[in-house]
Amino acid sequence: MKLLPRSLFARLMLIWLVGIAAVLTVSVLLFVGERDRVGRDALFEGIAQEIAAAVDVLDRLAPDERARWIDEFGRRRLRPSLRPLPDEARNLPDDHPLLVALRQALPGRAVTLHAFHRHEGGHAILLAAITLGDGTPLTVRLPGVAPVPHPPPPPPGRLLAALSALVVGITLLTWLAVRLATRPLSRMAAAARALGEDPDRAPMETRGPTEVAQAAAAFNQMQQRIREHVSERTRILAAISHDLQTPITRLRLRAEMVDDDTLRGRIQSDLDAMQALVKEGLAYARSMDTDTPAQPIDLNGLLAALHDDAADLGWSVSVEGHAASPSLGRPTALRRALWNLIENGVKFGERVELSLTEYPDRHEIRVRDHGPGLDAAELEKVFEPFYRTEASRNRETGGTGLGLAIARNLLRTQRGEVALRNLPGGGLEARVTLPRAPTHARRA
Repeated sequence: MKLLPRSLFARLMLIWLVGIAAVLTVSVLLFVGERDRVGRDALFEGIAQEIAAAVDVLDRLAPDERARWIDEFGRRRLRPSLRPLPDEARNLPDDHPLLVALRQALPGRAVTLHAFHRHEGGHAILLAAITLGDGTPLTVRLPGVAPVPHPPPPPPGRLLAALSALVVGITLLTWLAVRLATRPLSRMAAAARALGEDPDRAPMETRGPTEVAQAAAAFNQMQQRIREHVSERTRILAAISHDLQTPITRLRLRAEMVDDDTLRGRIQSDLDAMQALVKEGLAYARSMDTDTPAQPIDLNGLLAALHDDAADLGWSVSVEGHAASPSLGRPTALRRALWNLIENGVKFGERVELSLTEYPDRHEIRVRDHGPGLDAAELEKVFEPFYRTEASRNRETGGTGLGLAIARNLLRTQRGEVALRNLPGGGLEARVTLPRAPTHARRA
């Protein structure tokens, strides 16, 4: 349903709150209704007992003494009288709770209950009509009892305050319970996101409910298998690249024995291409090495050194921007990654502009060239190993297709990232993000 929130935490909170609110509302209504019923029944039973006691006393008195003693039976809520009922009195139904209580307290006697309005628009007064043993009618006025059997509801402010206190308390308990239930899922989601950037991260803690602990253990097992697979692939690539250097060297020596200069030049050219491919393969395998510890890096000095190296090669590279704090990473790996991006920009765009920007949580280095750019579908594909665009299929100009893959690996092993985008004015821009060094690392 589109009305439900998307997160599991919000959905559980909504379900709990709606369910508990319904339970609380029904419980309060039942409690208030039951409390009023019990209080009303107790009140009417007490009144009925008082009237029964008065009737028993009056039955024992002589008729001439009743008129003299009748006023002595007056109470705050009982006013007996030997006068007949007013003509305006109206009968109340037989199921009235007070009439039921009176008939239970005075079995065998004729008892009726009436309501009487003394003034127009005034409050009604209850009148109980009872016949004494000798047939004398007795009227008991009950000025403190409402003719309606249901007592007035409690003040709205008090009921609202009680409900608000219950809702607030239950909301806090619900938030705590749902938070405890969903926190392991949040940790697992964060671990899954971090796994793509760093397969060598520490395994998850296998604590919490049984289902969560089992899921965390399965996640750790998957992470271990991925790490072993990547490590094995890296070892195979490094071993093949390393072992190929020996036969290439032998072939290079044997090529010197070829008398045909043209053939010898072609063989040497092919061997140079193979040698470059082997070196790039070794560099790619080493780019996934995470054993080197991270340390603070002065980005201003690093970019200045890269600018000087590019100037020595006759490349057009400019640098702008300044960082007041160091970045955290591996200097050699970061230098190699940035150099690959600069080299790629010079190759296809001739002129490269470097800009450094500092943010509260990161540094950004933008490497812009003035080349033709890339198709939108290839902005991510060029980071795949050995992928080369259609315009660079020739190894003389397109390289091995490992430069950008190596750059991304080197950056990701130090919690960095690189992304490409085409600029509106033409050219391609590589945006490198790097974490800032912690305060204690800067002071050290």
